[in-house]
Amino acid sequence: MEDEFSALVRSIMYQQLAGKAAAAIHGRLMALFDGGLTPLAVAEISLDKLRSAGLSGSKAASIKDLAAKVLDGTVPLGDEDGLSDDEIVARLSSVRGIGRWTAEMFLIFQLRRLDVWPVDDYGVRKGYARAYGLAELPAPKELAALGDRFRPYRTVAAWYCWRVVDTVLPSSS
Repeated sequence: MEDEFSALVRSIMYQQLAGKAAAAIHGRLMALFDGGLTPLAVAEISLDKLRSAGLSGSKAASIKDLAAKVLDGTVPLGDEDGLSDDEIVARLSSVRGIGRWTAEMFLIFQLRRLDVWPVDDYGVRKGYARAYGLAELPAPKELAALGDRFRPYRTVAAWYCWRVVDTVLPSSS
């Protein structure tokens, strides 16, 4: 499993890019850090060098901002145990290029937190609607209230919502 910093860098890298393009750029980025991708190594490299790997100016600035916020303690990677999910989301969302959805995916897939309910995720909304026979997708605010019954295991419920979307059911005819 990737370390937390590398996972966040990967998340930034893959935003709004096709998988193959993102993978190629990510590979070139990683090649710049033969000593390993660390916040200090990113802080010490120039924006131009990051851009030479194919990163947009915005993505390069986001990765530099992440490194700076890890180094100054705003984003305490490796020391999240004492922080609530909401506090981690707030700290991660202070980083340029990281929003609530990315922070929630980090909580679920990297930190393995069990009570995350990503109400803005289209797959969760669609899966919930399909599982409960709703004609329309619930709005995020509505889904937040509907998810309360799954506490303290809302991540598990979200996973099932994603699976419902991926499951092909036999037709009833």
